[in-house]
Amino acid sequence: MKMHIDRNQHDGPITTLCLFRFPGLAGRLWAFSQMVFARPYLARIPGIGFWKLFGSGTGEGFTPVPNTAVWGILATWPSLAAAEEGLKAPVFRRYRARAGENWTLFLQTTSVRGSWSQSEPFAVTTKPAKGSLAALTRATIRPRILLKFWQRVPSISAAIGSDPNVAFKIGLGEVPWFHQVTFSIWPDTESMAKFARKDGPHARAITAVRDGKWFAEELYARFHIVGAQGSWNGADPLADLKGTVPA
Repeated sequence: MKMHIDRNQHDGPITTLCLFRFPGLAGRLWAFSQMVFARPYLARIPGIGFWKLFGSGTGEGFTPVPNTAVWGILATWPSLAAAEEGLKAPVFRRYRARAGENWTLFLQTTSVRGSWSQSEPFAVTTKPAKGSLAALTRATIRPRILLKFWQRVPSISAAIGSDPNVAFKIGLGEVPWFHQVTFSIWPDTESMAKFARKDGPHARAITAVRDGKWFAEELYARFHIVGAQGSWNGADPLADLKGTVPA
């Protein structure tokens, strides 16, 4: 398993995002069942803080059609050492054993605003630095605008998928169609901001969200990438990034 982690970083709370790909029907059915059965095991892991289980979307990941092959677990930990130890727990080992491929990111929060399940899960522990970064958005979509929201998503998905700067992107969901998470990795803040500001489906959707109060709850966070282990699509998505990602 490939692994690169910058251990010279200031120690403090760590967020992990684990992604798993299951190649066959049996594995996918097992992963689906873990949305219920993994919960008590995750809750008992020493040191684990906030955690969530996810399904994912098809295409670029930002669609209402589920991708039954890809599943994820997000968790917070008091330190890098606690995260590494916690990921050795039997529940994580079962996921890795059954998955055809897995990739784990280790992250430190540089900024956050908003709430998630009426809590504030991410503590800011490091200052923004030059170079690559990860961005996460999470929203609870109001039922009355559900159709409007998902009608806009395919064009947004196409826009981010064609952006040459985005190094990695995925759409995740806690509850299908209602609780959505987007996660992306960018080479620098400038390229991410350029995409967000550029006139197009994403910018127009942001305006509609603000004007129509589409979200009942929302959270926006940025992270420094401390390191990663594993692979995705047979490669290391961070390989071409320069700057703050450890080699």
